[in-house]
Amino acid sequence: MRRRTDSSIDSRINTTADITIDDARRKTLFISDLHLGPSRPDITDRFKTFLAGPAREAEAIYILGDLFEAWIGDDAVGEFERAIAVGLRALAENGTRLAFIHGNRDFLLGGDFCRRCGMEMLDQPRVIELYGTPTVLLHGDQLCTLDHSYQRYRARVSQPEWQRRMLSRPLWFRRSVAALLRGASRLRNSKADSPAMDVVRDDVEALFRESGAKRMIHGHTHRPFRHAHRVNGKNRERIVLGDWYSQGSLLTVRAGTSADSVQLHALANDAKPDI
Repeated sequence: MRRRTDSSIDSRINTTADITIDDARRKTLFISDLHLGPSRPDITDRFKTFLAGPAREAEAIYILGDLFEAWIGDDAVGEFERAIAVGLRALAENGTRLAFIHGNRDFLLGGDFCRRCGMEMLDQPRVIELYGTPTVLLHGDQLCTLDHSYQRYRARVSQPEWQRRMLSRPLWFRRSVAALLRGASRLRNSKADSPAMDVVRDDVEALFRESGAKRMIHGHTHRPFRHAHRVNGKNRERIVLGDWYSQGSLLTVRAGTSADSVQLHALANDAKPDI
């Protein structure tokens, strides 16, 4: 079972030829921080609408972490998770390529569930050649380096040995731990306006230099925006995806260099974006 093992932004940058996107099919979508769970049927309905509509028009979709509110192991999959997998599998069988990067809520999501969904699990940071633009993808929590207590926690739970021990525990124990972690996360989110909850510019620019990317896409902070950076005298762009708690956040990237080839959308409950 492959799980998240990266613990810092200075880990090896992953880049492979098979990740290159073919220009011929025109459109790639990026989403993150859906936080799907049985307690939020409104988010689930929005996601199902997305899968049945806009998602089918894309050649590829990248899910950049926190697809689920919590994940305690592939052996704990229930009716809710199976239903999500069915929707994703149908999309994959329709010809849309699916790729997944772990977030801080679903870092134990493993290869078994990815195969059930028909999606590829990617290491991070991952560089892809997106319609001619080198683009680095990650969840984004590794860039929030002013939050020292979180980074210590992240370093611990990213260790393969810690994950093996956790996955060997009974389900009741893992559910209890997940509940505690969700409580701690809600407490951190109550301080969302604090600078410690956002990425650190120096770390962002270090990752641009290390990866050689011209564009960066991440989630985690729930602060959707398109940021301009100047790195080694060259312009770089960082796009932050929003969460799905109150609305869907969707990034569309098209082949070409027109002004609307990159669009960051907010999906209303009953609206389909012009993608």
